[in-house]
Amino acid sequence: MSLRIQERINRLTKSEQKLARVILESPTLIETHSATELANIADVSKATAARFFRALGYADFEEVKLQAREERNRTQPYSYSVSPQGGTVLGRKISEHLELELTNLTRTFEEMDPDALRQASRMIADAPRVWFLGLGADGWFARYARITFARLRHNVNVLGTGEGALAEDLAMMGPRDVLVVTVQGPQTKELKAILSFARTTRVSIIMITDHSNLAQAKRFSDLVLRCHIASYGLVATHTTMVSLLRLLAVSYAGHVGETAVQRAGLIDDINEELEING
Repeated sequence: MSLRIQERINRLTKSEQKLARVILESPTLIETHSATELANIADVSKATAARFFRALGYADFEEVKLQAREERNRTQPYSYSVSPQGGTVLGRKISEHLELELTNLTRTFEEMDPDALRQASRMIADAPRVWFLGLGADGWFARYARITFARLRHNVNVLGTGEGALAEDLAMMGPRDVLVVTVQGPQTKELKAILSFARTTRVSIIMITDHSNLAQAKRFSDLVLRCHIASYGLVATHTTMVSLLRLLAVSYAGHVGETAVQRAGLIDDINEELEING
């Protein structure tokens, strides 16, 4: 359902987009409300709701509810049980963890567009400088990506690593630079401001994000790479995000070929020299 909405959102009317945003922000409403109630929440007419679901390719609202239930079952594989003391306990078996991670990885890479991956590699190869950004809890993605890509090319940076240095870093960005943004969940106001400024400097933006954030990501980015990150809520999963960053690095190395090999060799030689002289 969410994927269908994201793929068609630019072709919807303004009223239909209002309903789309309500569903994207709270997908579970589909299972608990009627089409008329959803229309009231979005402040649109019942006719608009009917057109909206037909535009998504559904025969009727029952088909919509059925798919919503199927999506929930696929993206929430963790089980719940009741302890002897009567409290709710989240299932945390090794098999459940493995099922969750494999489901996220499988869905992410089955839906991956090879052309989008090649386009991202070309953008990074052609950029004078590459910047990575992750705010808050996503910050370590940017640091991991910087180390990975610095082995393959020059001028790789993390945006805003120094305290109070964000504005200075933004001032150094220029046309044809590439900014790779990793974000899980809704975008913050700070991130929107950063992306807006980056666009004014003609920086190309690649966003790696989960499906709940696609509408915003498409508005600010030149290219979006999507991740499935379903979890049982208390502890987020980062497997697909890290795996996608690695895939992007491998794709880039394949695109530039010997240049990346020579760079990685240089890094290894320097590390060896540092150990000898250390």
